[in-house]
Amino acid sequence: MTTTIEDLKFIMLISYIFMIVAVALGTASNIFAKEAEGFTKLFPSLLSAITIILCMYCLSQVMKTISASYTYATFAGLCIIATTILGILRFNQWPNLYAFIGLIFIIIGVVLVNLLGKN
Repeated sequence: MTTTIEDLKFIMLISYIFMIVAVALGTASNIFAKEAEGFTKLFPSLLSAITIILCMYCLSQVMKTISASYTYATFAGLCIIATTILGILRFNQWPNLYAFIGLIFIIIGVVLVNLLGKN
């Protein structure tokens, strides 16, 4: 049985869907960890643990088709950006100018790795 280009496109689409879910779960885990206050609050602590386990499962699915280095670089960069945005919206924690510049470099890095990097 041969794999067609359409099959490969579908496999990559599924991988990127898993990546988006992993970023959402990783970001949720970070927010729950903040709300757990050093894991002293039971419910947010449990949610943080559950979401990070689900996140790692999704990342393992992504790594079936995309190399670990590209997967983790993309995941980490997007999680940092998403967590920062939610930190602003939920906790009113604004990064300073230098942090914003760093975030811009992270975005540029994620774009470069995914568009110009060899996989």
